[in-house]
Amino acid sequence: MIFKQAYSPSSTCTPSRFSLLTGTHAFRNKISVLGPNGSLCVPTNELTLPKLFKKAGYSTAVIGKWHLGLGKGQIDWNGAIKPGPLEIGFDYSFILPSTNDRVPTVYLENHYVFNLNLSDPLYVSTKNNFSNLESSVYPNGKKNREAMTYYKSTHGHNNSVINGIGRIGYMKGGESTIWDDELMADELVDRARKYITQNKDTPFFMFFSSQDIHVPRTPHPRFQGQSSLGYRGDAMVQLDWTTGQIMNILKEHGISDNTIVIFSSDNGPTYDDGYDDGTTIKRFSKEIDRGHDASGICSGGKYQIYEGGVRVPFIISWPNKIKPGISDAIINQIDLIASMSSLLEIQLNKGDAPDSRNILPAFLGKDNFGLPFTIIEAKHPAIRYGKWKYIPKRNHGHERHVKKNTPALYNLNTDPQENNNLIAEHLEVAERMKSMLTEIVKSDGIRNFVE
Repeated sequence: MIFKQAYSPSSTCTPSRFSLLTGTHAFRNKISVLGPNGSLCVPTNELTLPKLFKKAGYSTAVIGKWHLGLGKGQIDWNGAIKPGPLEIGFDYSFILPSTNDRVPTVYLENHYVFNLNLSDPLYVSTKNNFSNLESSVYPNGKKNREAMTYYKSTHGHNNSVINGIGRIGYMKGGESTIWDDELMADELVDRARKYITQNKDTPFFMFFSSQDIHVPRTPHPRFQGQSSLGYRGDAMVQLDWTTGQIMNILKEHGISDNTIVIFSSDNGPTYDDGYDDGTTIKRFSKEIDRGHDASGICSGGKYQIYEGGVRVPFIISWPNKIKPGISDAIINQIDLIASMSSLLEIQLNKGDAPDSRNILPAFLGKDNFGLPFTIIEAKHPAIRYGKWKYIPKRNHGHERHVKKNTPALYNLNTDPQENNNLIAEHLEVAERMKSMLTEIVKSDGIRNFVE
């Protein structure tokens, strides 16, 4: 079942992942994109999606990009790193600590850095303050741009240079554990294969978080040149292969017909990605350098509250239960917890996943309406109600000459590009939606608000 009106809770990854896993909107906990040493932002004492499945007797795993923080305060990368995925309900984890454009460029397996040689201890910082530490040294991209041999950084990604690629943040040591960017998809697929094979005879929940389309885009050499869209397109080809490999693993073990597979994204496409990889999309314009508009009919992208930033691909496969088709239902990833609790016949407590609502019939393709309204955010929350979308503060976007912090009202049925602000013509609608959004933000959760 393909959903045409599916939303990520936020237009950036950390807030979206937080909301998906907790059923709580990120603005309630002031969650934003985390830095290299960011602490775990998911409360360990609250219900999460993996904890829900564990209640139902499932084993749980997370494989791939994490970017939800680790530990509390300064992290000792050479010891046990916790709290982390295991403390919020996962039985097994093999993760990138944050993203592939940030340090440290290492994998974590459960509580420990994978394959770390303690004779070359690992240190991570947002500042280059390692002068008195004896460990492996990596080039500083700000002082030595020539070290960025894979491709140059256009902005920001120019601190420690690992594998010829500039990163956000600095690291020292840990040379034995550095990942190979071009082999990452293969490594993560192999981990997924091992986990599925070990758990094929019992219920399991696997959160596979691919890095494929995230910058820096470093597709395996066998995929390079397979598209006409540079590294961006080649990374999409690799993501297609990654997805196909996981689907094939399920088929090989004879469990694909009774396994729910959900394919989605935590935000819209990046338009200004920080690397000179030949695939940058022009900002504030529908003209695309290489002929590919990643946001389709929508305007905007990652970081933006426009539809291109929050309306995302969303496909559910469950051959035993879901008839293939296309749905116009409005859905949001934040509603997975309440919907899965209904499927698992587990009652949510009052304080559990407060912003998550049960829309299981929509997820299963039995309801083509979905949500009457949903909340999305990009620094500030906005609201979609039926055909209307109200944005209280537009700080940036595709519309030229827009004053910062100005409100807007769009009719998405007739204007999915959000080109025509109708707030003057429909001020009463805008005021009602503004009032509703304000009440929801002040409330202790959407579920209680609607009840």
